[in-house]
Amino acid sequence: MTQIFLAAQAAQGGGSMSFIIMMVAIFAIMYFFMIRPQQKRQKEIQKFQNSLAEGTEVVTGGGIYGTVKKIDLAKGIIEVKIADGVVIKVDKGYVFKDTSSTPMQQK
Repeated sequence: MTQIFLAAQAAQGGGSMSFIIMMVAIFAIMYFFMIRPQQKRQKEIQKFQNSLAEGTEVVTGGGIYGTVKKIDLAKGIIEVKIADGVVIKVDKGYVFKDTSSTPMQQK
């Protein structure tokens, strides 16, 4: 009876080790395929937001295309011209994309 119990414990010990290895492997896969690319994308967005200049064409978080007219770094507010005579204020954190590589379509 004790031999069966010892054999069962040995079998379970190997199973828990393989479970730990499997969990580490799953975490590594998630890190390299999901977490790391997202961190790289966030760094690129942050770099873009810090390098904004007047005249840069941007897209806001709400999907509004426009051109940067004024930057207030103290308040973190950017004024974006979206049409002739229409300027909106947008938080710096909601300006995501440089559209200079894809020209804006206008009438």
